[in-house]
Order: sequence, then C-alpha cells, then structure tokens
Amino acid sequence: MRDDVGAVATALDLSRQTIRTIKQNLFGAFFYNLLLIPVAAGVLYPVFHAVGGVPVSLEFFFGQQGFLNPVLAALAMAFSSVTVVSNSLRLRGAAIQSYTRA
Repeated sequence: MRDDVGAVATALDLSRQTIRTIKQNLFGAFFYNLLLIPVAAGVLYPVFHAVGGVPVSLEFFFGQQGFLNPVLAALAMAFSSVTVVSNSLRLRGAAIQSYTRA
C-alpha cells in the first residue's frame, strides 16, 4: 500500500501476468495428464499385443506388457511439478521488478 496512484497500474499489470501464468500452468498440467495418464493406464497394451509384444528397444519404457514404467511416470510427474513451480516463480521476479520500478 502506497500513496502513489501509479502503483494501481503496476498492480493491474502484475494481476494480468498472474492470470496468464495460472492459465499456462493449467494448460501444462492438463496436457501432461491428457497424454501420460492413458499411457500409464495401458492404452498402448492392445497395440503392443497386436504387433507381438513390446519391442526390445522400448522395454525400458513399457516393460514387457506395454504399461508405462512407474519410475518414469513418477519422474514425469515430478518434472511437471517442477515446471509449474518454476513458471510460477517467474512472477516473483516480475513483482520485484515492478516494486523497484515504482
């Protein structure tokens, strides 16, 4: 809270950046879940079953049955979380920059 009326414009700009970041994070999380949850649940199992099994080069990722390796799923989820947090932390820099500018 300041006596400067110009700070209102700064606050509005920061709020727009916040909404944009929230939308980016929601899109990223939605895209991740839309893509990897079905793979982890075994949507590729019928495909691998139809072609005679998981190719040897993909067994690390899908095992012998066609389900996503749980370790890789956990790493992908952790990467998704780190990405969301990192994207959100950009706002802190914008807020500090806005504060010092005003």
